[in-house]
Amino acid sequence: MGARIDMIGIFVADIAAMVAFYRDVLGFEIEWGGAGPYAEFKHEGVRFSMYARQELPGLLGRAPGFASGLNGTFELALDLPRAQDVDEEFARVVAAGGQPVYAPRDEPWGMRSSMIADPEGNLIEIGSWNRGGA
Repeated sequence: MGARIDMIGIFVADIAAMVAFYRDVLGFEIEWGGAGPYAEFKHEGVRFSMYARQELPGLLGRAPGFASGLNGTFELALDLPRAQDVDEEFARVVAAGGQPVYAPRDEPWGMRSSMIADPEGNLIEIGSWNRGGA
């Protein structure tokens, strides 16, 4: 039996602010009342969650380190149907509070790509393989 990715979780300093950004700016669905150190978004496919960093030492039995500033250790990638959707979504997300990293551009591997950072500096690619038509 092979392993499969079931969930991607990020450890956040301010879970309320991060849930608000992913819910209100990126449009991720969630039922979370604001209590507790864990929040899981509704998503088809791989589950996506957040867990409060201050709880990790108790969970892990030791204190982990965290990136500061722009977090170059991973990215979340959002795939839009059409290439022109990337420009519109990038502009909308930046106007709503996303931190621009690079503006939409055509990549040599055939993708239209842009990147923003969330309030804690995690990288989010907004891109398209143009599978939804021209």
